[in-house]
Amino acid sequence: MPAQHETHPRPRRNIELVLLVIALTIGIGAQVLVGLNLEDAIDQRYWIEGGVQAALALTFHIVLRLRAKYADPFILPIVVTLNGLGIAMIHRLDFTGQYEGVADRQLMWTAVSMVAAMALLALLKDHRRLRQLTYISLAASVVLLFLPIVPGLGQDIAGAQVWISIGPMSFQPGELAKITLGIFFAGFLANNRDLILLAGKKIGPMTLPRVQDLGPLFLAWLIAMGVLVVQNDLGNALMFFGLFVAVIYVATSRISWIVIGGVFVAAGAVLAYQFVWHARNRFAIWLNAFDQQMYDQDLGSHQLVQGLFGLAHGGLTGTGLGSGSPQIVALANSDMIIVAFGEELGFLGLSAMLVLYLILFSRYMRAGLGTRDHFGKLLAVGLAVVLVLQVFVVVGGITRVIPMSGLVSPFLAAGGSALLANWLIVALVLLISHAARRPIVVGPMLNTTGEGASGTEDPLRGRETGQQHPVQNDAVRQQHPVPAPGDGERA
Repeated sequence: MPAQHETHPRPRRNIELVLLVIALTIGIGAQVLVGLNLEDAIDQRYWIEGGVQAALALTFHIVLRLRAKYADPFILPIVVTLNGLGIAMIHRLDFTGQYEGVADRQLMWTAVSMVAAMALLALLKDHRRLRQLTYISLAASVVLLFLPIVPGLGQDIAGAQVWISIGPMSFQPGELAKITLGIFFAGFLANNRDLILLAGKKIGPMTLPRVQDLGPLFLAWLIAMGVLVVQNDLGNALMFFGLFVAVIYVATSRISWIVIGGVFVAAGAVLAYQFVWHARNRFAIWLNAFDQQMYDQDLGSHQLVQGLFGLAHGGLTGTGLGSGSPQIVALANSDMIIVAFGEELGFLGLSAMLVLYLILFSRYMRAGLGTRDHFGKLLAVGLAVVLVLQVFVVVGGITRVIPMSGLVSPFLAAGGSALLANWLIVALVLLISHAARRPIVVGPMLNTTGEGASGTEDPLRGRETGQQHPVQNDAVRQQHPVPAPGDGERA
């Protein structure tokens, strides 16, 4: 067998299937374990809910086999594991009065989110099509971010105005804005990378960008500050601005952008502390959490302190699923669900979940770094940064490393808007991963920078020019399969 056939990338969907079975066993098993520990009858409800989760996961797997067979085989099992554990913990909290009925709603939102992600995989054949929506995505982001301040739509919850109400349903449009902003940033930087890389003034080891090139960064800063000032939403402000700084650093490889971004963040923090009461209160809670007056006041440190005691109660190995008291903490099934896991699974269980997030982040990054088009690279890296920033802000807030922000843990916390946004992100990253890992088909000429750079050439263009589409040329595929860089036999 020729050497090039030995390094031909494999779809690895069978590995994904095996891992999916393990993921479903963990999620459904955790829910059954909750029922056993709380002496609930393990009746058909458990089997129906478990069957729904299994059917959704296996259907998603089949869609990947048909539409993106070279996609990363580890992303879907990790996400199914986290989502299943989240449903199990929400089900555990349903046994207390204030949270009753949330698990069924979370399962419904899981189904809606996974179906939406599968539809995106089926309809969007090439992720580079999103590059055409660069400025439309910016306009959509502005609308989504400021919808909660529209009279009659917005809701003020715990001092933050980030929700909208449509009939009996509530939705957080800022969750979808992290996708549209990611598309805008990736598209803008992919289109203007050469312009931004033009030499600026050199100071020591750093090359500062030109003043006119600071416009997009200043725009991102204004959007983040607008979210913070108008909506009192510290978490999303940090996430959106961090997203842009990370993406522009990947696009330019200049440390000066990180320094400038840090200056903007520091300036924003000072202004927020001076003029935004909600931000000032979060800082006061962070610095004086155990002060009795701060503990007793409305919107004080009670939630944070109870969360810290819950983590301490869990210790190394936890109390066991269903054997703790996580319901004591306010918003235990959403903002503080990490505390619930920390109490009942302990430091070891919570650490294992954080390792899953770390692996998921690394697979997102691998998809971005492996693809051959700048837009896909920046989009995948940006979405990976959104994931890791969200986890850091949540865990850092409940452990008092940084002020609490109001963000929720991806795939774990109760809430339909966050779940939908994160599953759509999974679909986008899987599409990019498929483009990165599929073999390059070598024809008379290989285009490594233009329309065919990602290995997903447009068949319509080939028909217009009278050229045969290289992906459809089976003879060329058999003679000259070339693996994607760095993949080979590795996942």
